[in-house]
Amino acid sequence: MTFSPADICQMVSHGIETQEVERQLRFFETGFPYLHVEAPALVGRGVHRLDEREQAAAVACYEGWGGSRTKFVPASGAATRMCKDLYEAESLLAQEPQAPLSGQAAKFFDSLTDFAFYPQLSSDARCLLSDRRSILQTLLGEEGLSWGTLPKGLLAFHRYQDKSRTPFEEHLVEAALYAKDANGVAKVHLTISPEHRVGFETLAQHSLPIFEKRYGVRYALSFSEQKSYTDTIAVDLQNRPFRQQDGTLLFRPGGHGALLANLNDLEEDIVFIKNIDNVALEDWLPETVKWKKILAGKLLQLRAYIFNTLIELETHDSMLKVKEAAKFLETQFSITLPKAKESCYPALVRSLLDRPLRVCGVVKNSGEPGGGPFVVMDSDGITSLQILETAQLNTQTAQGAALLAASTHFNPVDLVCSYKDYKGSSYPLRLYSDPATGFISEKSKDGKPIKVLELPGLWNGAMSRWNTLFIEVPSATFNPVKTVIDLLRPAHCKNF
Repeated sequence: MTFSPADICQMVSHGIETQEVERQLRFFETGFPYLHVEAPALVGRGVHRLDEREQAAAVACYEGWGGSRTKFVPASGAATRMCKDLYEAESLLAQEPQAPLSGQAAKFFDSLTDFAFYPQLSSDARCLLSDRRSILQTLLGEEGLSWGTLPKGLLAFHRYQDKSRTPFEEHLVEAALYAKDANGVAKVHLTISPEHRVGFETLAQHSLPIFEKRYGVRYALSFSEQKSYTDTIAVDLQNRPFRQQDGTLLFRPGGHGALLANLNDLEEDIVFIKNIDNVALEDWLPETVKWKKILAGKLLQLRAYIFNTLIELETHDSMLKVKEAAKFLETQFSITLPKAKESCYPALVRSLLDRPLRVCGVVKNSGEPGGGPFVVMDSDGITSLQILETAQLNTQTAQGAALLAASTHFNPVDLVCSYKDYKGSSYPLRLYSDPATGFISEKSKDGKPIKVLELPGLWNGAMSRWNTLFIEVPSATFNPVKTVIDLLRPAHCKNF
């Protein structure tokens, strides 16, 4: 592919190398290969179900630990898809004001007063509560509550007596309850879009003093934006670079996998990761807090063994210790080694231990859309645990369909991570990502169809070469809001 000097200047301004753009263009031609999935991760192989004694030991380990920690929340996602049914209803009512509504749109109006945003809606002078289209225009429009343009993190999800809380505020509350360090400081980092920074900062100025007083905590809050060098090029349907009306190339954000760079910038010993929309009313938090501490404690237990083993192997390559460590890799992370000569085992085992570590909560599959835990075999014959999206399995084959059908657990994005080595240095996380696990989808630009490329997902291919432990957690800890109607679920709504 030959690029003009102007194209190259545009790439330089984004911080993107020409070779990277060419690599992305090749993926549009070839697609991303399906992974070699050996089996779904099940209880007994890949998914650990902890008994009460193990739970208590993990909690005690975490509560007795004095290291640094932070909570990382991807928060740039817009609420547009969450309001899809409402947009369709508004379009229908614009053509036929008295049209009957069904499904989620009908339920929305039947339960209108139960939503946390209702007080704001009813007090808005532009809203005529007797007119359904007026209600939708006020809720979605930029001159009203702006649900059509704001990120989820800034929307009124929950009502407390005469006040409401956003997901951003609920994450602050969670951080105070399980991510506070020995000095009483709760560090929270959110990735946001630049156009919404002021909104988050303004809300923080109002909420932080209230929560600090109520929960006896001091917050260290920080924000970052997706780095421009993680943008990806878009193409037309013939896989040619898409040109905008001014002749420039079109680069788009590379999906949540681009946030791997933001994550790597954090310097704390352990990092909690959770989606912005997976929050609940405060009455529901005791179970969430308990299991967050369990996940963190289990990570610390694993990390202690790994660090001690690496230190021991560094000074003395005991074959007995090597075999013990290989057994640990298999029982904890489902890592099975290929049939190799014994002389290769010490170096191989050390390299497999010396990697970023994550402990992931998984819930029993109840039909929620999204990825799940599987055992995957790499090209070198080594198996590992990974979180896969459905698109990464070839479900067109009988084997692929059977693997998916046999899967029992779902990924709620409930992670605790450690990516410092036993000497205290941070791993360069890009080296532990699989670049061949991205996604291609079709969008439109200026009324024309385009194909776009997403980088390997943050908890999917971007962490494929991490050591992974899956722990079964209660479904009560998983309360996502994918549609407006989800806000009527018990974890989000109570009548006053």
